[in-house]
Amino acid sequence: MAKRQDTKKFFENLSGAGKSIGVLTSGGDAQGMNAAVRAVVRMGIYVGAKVYFVHEGGTVIGSARCKEFRSHEGRLKAAHHLVQRDITNLCVIGGDGSLTGANLFREEWSGLLEELVQQGLIDEEAAQNNSELHIVGMVGSIDNDFCGTDMTIGTDSALHRIIEVVDAIMTTAQSHQRTFVLEVMGRHCGYLALVSALACGADWVLIPEMPPEDGWEEQMCQKLSESRSRGSRLNIIIVAEGAIDRQGKAITVNNVKDLVVSCLGFDTRVTILGHVQRGGTPSAFDRILASRMGVEAVLALLEASASTPACVVSLCGNQAVRLPLMECVQMTQDVQKAMDEKNFEEAVRLRGRSFENNLNTYKLLSYRKADSELPNSSFNVAVLNVGAPAAGMNAAVRSAVRVGITEGHKMFAVNDGFEGFYKGQIKEIKWGDVGGWTGQGGSILGTKRTLPAKHLDKIAEQIRIHNINALLVIGGFEAFLGVMELSAAREKYNEFCVPMVMVPATVSNNIPGSDLSIGADTALNAITDTCDRIKQSASGTKRRVFIIETMGGYCGYLASVGGLAAGADAVYIYEEPFDIRDLQSNVEHLTEKMKTGIQRGLVLRNENSNENFTTDFIYQLYSEEGKGVFDCRKNVLGHMQQGGAPSPFDRNFGTKIAAKAIQWISRKLKDSYKEGRVFANTEDTACLLGMRRRAMVFQPVVQLKDQTDFIHRIPKEQWWLKLRPLMKILAKYKTSYDVSDSGQLEHVTRVRPKKVD
Repeated sequence: MAKRQDTKKFFENLSGAGKSIGVLTSGGDAQGMNAAVRAVVRMGIYVGAKVYFVHEGGTVIGSARCKEFRSHEGRLKAAHHLVQRDITNLCVIGGDGSLTGANLFREEWSGLLEELVQQGLIDEEAAQNNSELHIVGMVGSIDNDFCGTDMTIGTDSALHRIIEVVDAIMTTAQSHQRTFVLEVMGRHCGYLALVSALACGADWVLIPEMPPEDGWEEQMCQKLSESRSRGSRLNIIIVAEGAIDRQGKAITVNNVKDLVVSCLGFDTRVTILGHVQRGGTPSAFDRILASRMGVEAVLALLEASASTPACVVSLCGNQAVRLPLMECVQMTQDVQKAMDEKNFEEAVRLRGRSFENNLNTYKLLSYRKADSELPNSSFNVAVLNVGAPAAGMNAAVRSAVRVGITEGHKMFAVNDGFEGFYKGQIKEIKWGDVGGWTGQGGSILGTKRTLPAKHLDKIAEQIRIHNINALLVIGGFEAFLGVMELSAAREKYNEFCVPMVMVPATVSNNIPGSDLSIGADTALNAITDTCDRIKQSASGTKRRVFIIETMGGYCGYLASVGGLAAGADAVYIYEEPFDIRDLQSNVEHLTEKMKTGIQRGLVLRNENSNENFTTDFIYQLYSEEGKGVFDCRKNVLGHMQQGGAPSPFDRNFGTKIAAKAIQWISRKLKDSYKEGRVFANTEDTACLLGMRRRAMVFQPVVQLKDQTDFIHRIPKEQWWLKLRPLMKILAKYKTSYDVSDSGQLEHVTRVRPKKVD
């Protein structure tokens, strides 16, 4: 262990002693800003720095758009305030306007100091001691309109608000056979409109970056009419507030409503979501993003030198990155310029690969081509769910079916996993059969944990009967094992010599080869919401500690990341062994905190973290040791973590990953079709599609064997373990934090990243 630590870079070497950090939130408020402020403050204190709030700068410390700061006199006054407190490190949480202003402030800094000296407001020594101003930005904006980052703080929470409303509207629209036209925020950016349309399966979406082609009115009405004739009882149209046509003329929700009424005579209503999108509690994703970025911002400030440009910390895929602030601002402005010049393809490209992927996937799924326009592949592709249900599975199946049909395949649905497969529960599934599936929880196809190994003869027979040429398996650890068993049986059965791909879907997030699984985000939100409520239940009572048990089998992902999102004091998991001394020190730590005026404590325990230190044991230990200081309550969250409607992230992730899987199947079918039949028996034709850091990667299941602990059903290496010290720091523990994986300064890339196959 000591050897390994030598090669790592620990931030004990990065001291904040003698440094002062100012943190401010500026511009429009966004959910998650408070979590970002909390992380900056606690991390700053942890490294020994002094941390200051800049008030009004809904967040806890107030968020404001300041006109005075736009003037030179305003910035001179601001510089004076900072020098008086020796603050030379600023962490700015806001949108592109706030960050551009902060960068201008930095560029003017030495000139402002000179002016202050000339005016006699500060002396030469103060100017010398504060000669360098370092700025790190975090993007807090619900619009996700800042280039260079996949997700800005607040975007995911805004999507939660939108989807909650859309789900509620869908039930009333269905009852009355209505069309609803919804306006969502996004004056210059269509991200919220586009992703919510993708997440709810909207019939039509209008965004500023990609105005509809001329004649769109007729096309839209035709599409709505077709959807009704196929039996749909409702239509949803989503309009970004900045939507325009090809001539740059605004398209409003009322324009769209009038069009639908005059053209089709449908009962049509308008809903404008407005500031609801900015409010409410932050989602689990936003809390984790803000916490990770807050810590990253402090590290970036500690490492900054005179030559380091002002940077923004952001997320690319699942990887923290640092990007020069002005490069991002320039690219964001270039998007607007491209839109003004009506160069819409360029505007979409500049928005980044995440936006482009969303748009392409929406186009693929929303408009059914006429049969005469479809390529005739004459291939049959089967889709099945395996393992326990996970929210987002249905969105993945819908996406797979529709993309498969668009690619010219005949799609088959297998009910009840491998059990249904060997029993012959297989039928063709059409475009309209999966309408409205995106927002449904659980598994509509039905899913079982049965493995195929004992039923290979019967499964091979069903593949023959239905002439199945490829398999898409969506599920958890059993799905992974199932695909391994089928690929291993290829030597004996020619029927299994077909392309097969597995897409991970499990709340436990325990699949090797993927950082994330469909369903895990929904489960995290269930845990976070419940922890919030549980903590609230104790408001007004004396000091109380809650012991909460989460699911996950032997995988501590839900407990650890849920703990980070909910602000837990301790989290017990299997991957990080603990003994009675650790439990004792945690109790003592919590007791000390409770004596300082903190009223509530939160302790999470993964269900299989230790066979002897059970949830009951930990509850009794804390109850006994906390006598006189706090009392205890325990709660086992159970299957509520598997239920509920999928979160926007899971709907979206399921939709995009399944579309990618089907496109891979199409390529493999083409490659392996020889002499009138499909024959695929190489390693790279039985794959798992997973998210690895920044890319979606297809990995042969055989190659993932060595990365798997089969006894405990977890990957041998898990990326999220690096987040655990972060949780401990935010809970005020002394710990070692490995910064070798922190973001390095990169440049904004304008060339397309190569596709990883």
